[in-house]
Amino acid sequence: MARLVLLTEGLTGRAYDLKVDRTTVGRLDDNAFQVAEASVSSHHCEVLLHGNDVVVKDLGSTNGTFVNGERITEATLKPGQILRLGSVEMRLESEAGAAPTKKPLSQTRPTAQGVKLGELDTGTRPIVFEKDSVFKKKSNKANLVFIIVGVVLAAVIIALIVVSIIKIQNP
Repeated sequence: MARLVLLTEGLTGRAYDLKVDRTTVGRLDDNAFQVAEASVSSHHCEVLLHGNDVVVKDLGSTNGTFVNGERITEATLKPGQILRLGSVEMRLESEAGAAPTKKPLSQTRPTAQGVKLGELDTGTRPIVFEKDSVFKKKSNKANLVFIIVGVVLAAVIIALIVVSIIKIQNP
């Protein structure tokens, strides 16, 4: 029986046996094989069993599906090959002969760890927004009119209350 063994630090040793013809892999818990890691799409790929062949099909993932470092949309995965979903690596093992559990150092490479502080301000920004821009400052006229009408109504209500109190006291 074929199985996928996770190799990425923090997930190492976790495995999933491929028992059915179609296995979905992704971040959400409605997948057959859930890999809760941010670089894995909610429904990342599916693993199909066609006889002795294991076929991996990308489901339009954001960060891509790779077999031995090459991006794929659909490919046959052989025992011992590395499948990468985003930044999570796993290896296909079969009962006939499982590949060694450690990756050779020559295949080790660092993965991106997000955005660095210095990279946040590298984009270009418009300095001046024109009057017709979608990003122009909104007018506060509507708020001002609303406040003025509210104050006038409050004054009228208070005046009516004062007049009715005076009429009640002086019949």
